Amino acid sequence: MSDTSEDDRAQTRYGAILKSTSLIGGSSVINILMSVVRLKVLAVLLGPAGVGLFGLFNVIIDLGSSIAGLGIQASGVRQVALASGTGDALKVARVAKVLARASLLLGVLGMVLLIGFAVPIATLSFGTAAHAGAVMLVSVAVLLRILAGAPMAIIQGSRRIGDLARMTVVGAVLNTVVAVPLVYWLGEAGIVPSLIAVAATTWIAALWYCRKITLPKVSLSLPEFSAEARGLLMLGFAFMASGLLMAGSAFLIRILVVQELGVDAAGNYQAAWALGGIYVGFILQAMGTDFYPRLSAVADDQVASTRMVNEQARVSLLLAGPGLLATLALAPLVMAVFYSAEFAGAVPLLRWFCLGMLLRVVAWPMGFIILAKGKQQIFFWTELAAATVQVGLTWLLLDLVGLAGAGIAFVGLYLWHGLLIYGLVQGLYGFRWSRENLVLGAVFVGLTGLVLAAVELLPFWAGFAVAVVATAGASWYALSQLIALVPQRWVPDWLPQVVRLALGMKPTRVASAVDGV
Repeated sequence: MSDTSEDDRAQTRYGAILKSTSLIGGSSVINILMSVVRLKVLAVLLGPAGVGLFGLFNVIIDLGSSIAGLGIQASGVRQVALASGTGDALKVARVAKVLARASLLLGVLGMVLLIGFAVPIATLSFGTAAHAGAVMLVSVAVLLRILAGAPMAIIQGSRRIGDLARMTVVGAVLNTVVAVPLVYWLGEAGIVPSLIAVAATTWIAALWYCRKITLPKVSLSLPEFSAEARGLLMLGFAFMASGLLMAGSAFLIRILVVQELGVDAAGNYQAAWALGGIYVGFILQAMGTDFYPRLSAVADDQVASTRMVNEQARVSLLLAGPGLLATLALAPLVMAVFYSAEFAGAVPLLRWFCLGMLLRVVAWPMGFIILAKGKQQIFFWTELAAATVQVGLTWLLLDLVGLAGAGIAFVGLYLWHGLLIYGLVQGLYGFRWSRENLVLGAVFVGLTGLVLAAVELLPFWAGFAVAVVATAGASWYALSQLIALVPQRWVPDWLPQVVRLALGMKPTRVASAVDGV
């Protein structure tokens, strides 16, 4: 009886993970599709050089908003969530007001600093000061992105996941409707205005949905504001450091690619990077949106946190593995469809990124243990080490094997980083991978490595055949496992029958065959 109850509870937990992942993921998919449309326009109209410029300006915005934002959006999510949990509307309103004011101050500061350092930033990024004026203009996007962080944090911290998903969809559509005509009419000169337009429409969408949250009016004295803001900034340091290191390493890697191989190679890198993360992006975003707050709530319970991380990792691998294998198998077609034939040089890089992204999915749930425990120093040093390893490997391998070296470096990063994080959370907090996850991880990593070797080393049709068979088998296996994990009332009667027939099995309920696997 107890075993049955535990099975029911496990299915409910897995179902909740899939629900939140599908909700956040669905909105992310639309956001990604809109991003692909914008990138497709860039690729067709401007070619690899235009995509390279777009990537460099985008990294400048990422880096600028990471530095100036000081992690206030991420810390704001936690503070709003804690205040909402008390049921004290005044406390929520105080946090929201401090968050909005602090975001405005930090956004203006970031804009001023970027304008002041435009010449050296342009020289470092492009090898010339000719783009300094454009760097000054993108400072507006930095301001708008930081401003948008406040209403987004309030929505997420209030656990209004539906509104967050709708906001993402509306923002993505507005971004595309406004940005695409700018690039079409202005050509290369429209890149920076389009980036500003994207930031502006994101901010507008966030404000619109935040207005639905009714909060009482509060007044804050300067000492009160300073005390609350200090708490937000101290908490946000680890998040800021992580964002800064990620944006900074991305910035340095693109500079290395430009210096070593030219702007066209930077365009190929940007294309491969965007497509490599296109599928797993919604899974990783769901972790940050829903999984992290849930894990924080049980951070002091070793058994519960270990179980939660294993459950999240299992679902994430089952969702990510088949998609990454399909991207790897169809890399030339994917690159041609989403960009153009001019980006053929990005295909080997994309394949390596797919393997690296799978390893990233394995490592990320463990990393949240450190954040949930509030160990900001450990988190900072692991992020610093990761950034150093990736930049160092990229610098070494670009010279040895060309552009594909950046993808190999990404794989090397997550091999090393995954082992490091696992050693830390195992030694400090007693975390252990479940037997099921060890097997599942070995299966998907092994298959991805096999497909990568086949498409790179075998003749085209032989490699393609291996890739298609491996992808099909992994897809059916993952679907069978997901059907078994969730409550059976959620599964349409016809779906298990289709899976079993496709596998050549007797058409009975899949759950009876794979339950408990």
